Amino acid sequence: MRSVEQRVRFTSVNGRRVAWATAGSGPAVVVGGWWCSHLELDWRNALFQRFADMFTDRFTLVRYDRPGTGLSDRDGLPITDLDDEVAVLAAVIDQVGERVSLFGASSGGCVAAAYAAAQPDRVDRLVLYGSYANGAEIADREARESILTIMAKHWGVGSRLLTDVFLPNATPEDREAFVRFQRASATPDIAVASLRAVYQFDVRDRLPAVRAPTLVLHRRQDRAIPFALGRDAASRIPGASFVALDGTDHLPWRGDAVALAHAAVGYLGDDAGPAVTRQVGVSAPDLSMREIEVLRLVAQGWSDHEIAQRLVLSEHTVHRHVANIRTKLSVTSRTAAVAHAARAGLI
Repeated sequence: MRSVEQRVRFTSVNGRRVAWATAGSGPAVVVGGWWCSHLELDWRNALFQRFADMFTDRFTLVRYDRPGTGLSDRDGLPITDLDDEVAVLAAVIDQVGERVSLFGASSGGCVAAAYAAAQPDRVDRLVLYGSYANGAEIADREARESILTIMAKHWGVGSRLLTDVFLPNATPEDREAFVRFQRASATPDIAVASLRAVYQFDVRDRLPAVRAPTLVLHRRQDRAIPFALGRDAASRIPGASFVALDGTDHLPWRGDAVALAHAAVGYLGDDAGPAVTRQVGVSAPDLSMREIEVLRLVAQGWSDHEIAQRLVLSEHTVHRHVANIRTKLSVTSRTAAVAHAARAGLI
């Protein structure tokens, strides 16, 4: 039985009703809408619930369905222009009525980052997961058009194809559940138009204007959004920290969702302010300059072998440096070390 329930409400954006929901208490964290969502069905998903609980323990989690999807108005095609998407996010934030932090996954990261760039005084912190700067780089043109054509002609086949991409290691039961979820969340026309927008989003010229402290998370083997695109997005945001996570699933609440949520919640809960400050117990002198250099490469997703080649060290030496870093930061994994150091301003 859930201890936290969500409250669903509605607002209007350009004459269309948009469903939004809140759960938990504390500072607001608004989740940027992505291509296919359903507030009610998501909330019934046990894996999603556990992921959300890690946020609602400390924050008021605010989510919404884009027009055309979920509980929002289904009339007509969805909005596909990035500025219109940002307007929907802005309308939801206005309902919250305060400064917020943003969590943007996948294409929702583009929307969240674009809002943060346009409204720096409204955003405390920004966390992006599995996102990108230029949608045209997600796949080559032929592959993109092939997927869209299949979806338009056979939504049943298309939803299974997307399931293969988003959940490559899911059980047959979970795969069927996600297929049903997609079909319930959007009609074929809505799904095609929404995914086409994902490929068209381009925030390369907006990311340099982001002023909020930003953490970018990306799984190394993500099949939906290539790892390199997440690293590219982080490189375009001034002062952003990048944390590489293990895993293949694109949905944040699947795979090692605990590591992802801990990194995000820990960063969002840091009260450092606009300029990231160091926390007690994680000061810069705790790590040598070489260890910080190694940690920065770990954060970019480099393996020990790749780091050894880059720094002209033996692989054994790099392995020892990583072990020392984990010991000094009192963490048990590479991911936790990078997330901890990012919050402390060490990288």
